[in-house]
Amino acid sequence: MRSIADRGAIAMNSRFVRIGLLLILVAGIAVAVVYRDRFDVAALERWIQDAGIWAPLLFMAVYAVAAVLFLPGTLLTLAGGALFGPVLGTLYNLTGATIGATLAFLIARYLASDWVADKAGGRIKQLINGVEDEGWRFVAFTRLVPLFPFNLLNYALGLTRIKLSHYLLATYTCMLPGAMAYSYLGYAGREAVGGGEGLIQKVLLALALLAAVAFLPRLIGKLRRGPVIDTDSD
Repeated sequence: MRSIADRGAIAMNSRFVRIGLLLILVAGIAVAVVYRDRFDVAALERWIQDAGIWAPLLFMAVYAVAAVLFLPGTLLTLAGGALFGPVLGTLYNLTGATIGATLAFLIARYLASDWVADKAGGRIKQLINGVEDEGWRFVAFTRLVPLFPFNLLNYALGLTRIKLSHYLLATYTCMLPGAMAYSYLGYAGREAVGGGEGLIQKVLLALALLAAVAFLPRLIGKLRRGPVIDTDSD
């Protein structure tokens, strides 16, 4: 049976490991943000195409890492549609984004949630409690209605006690409309460059999908009976 001193040493070592991992992550995100303007989608597409049968797995892995490092997901979604078409592109985009969102969620939960729980107070704590009361409904709402930046939201939700299974299912399901719209837009753009058949119809369908996604916030707002979270003070 471990002594109190041994348990204290283990806890201290664990804390140092978590701090070290967090610093590495922050450094990686900082580098990615600084050099994000040099993110070359065309070069990425060539690299993915050269991967052969491994292209889908490589693309989803790149998308997941990009979500963790705050790289632009919209460009990747367009690239996925252009590379793999509207159906497989949607599948790979949605899967890669969900994997990245889940990784960010787990990183925040296991590296920073305890610290936030100790320091949170006032309106921050009230905000977290409100999100937790909504549970999967809040995740679904924010995926359908992108009020907050996708990459930042992934980490923020990891600081709550929302169940991982609820987060995963709501994320994958409710990001589908946006993934379909932008994947098809990427596909239509590639067809426009290549001069494919039925170009006008494809462009119109892409615009219709984008319009439907843009209309979602108003529709969801009408369907909801109350506010997402209650941040009013007593």
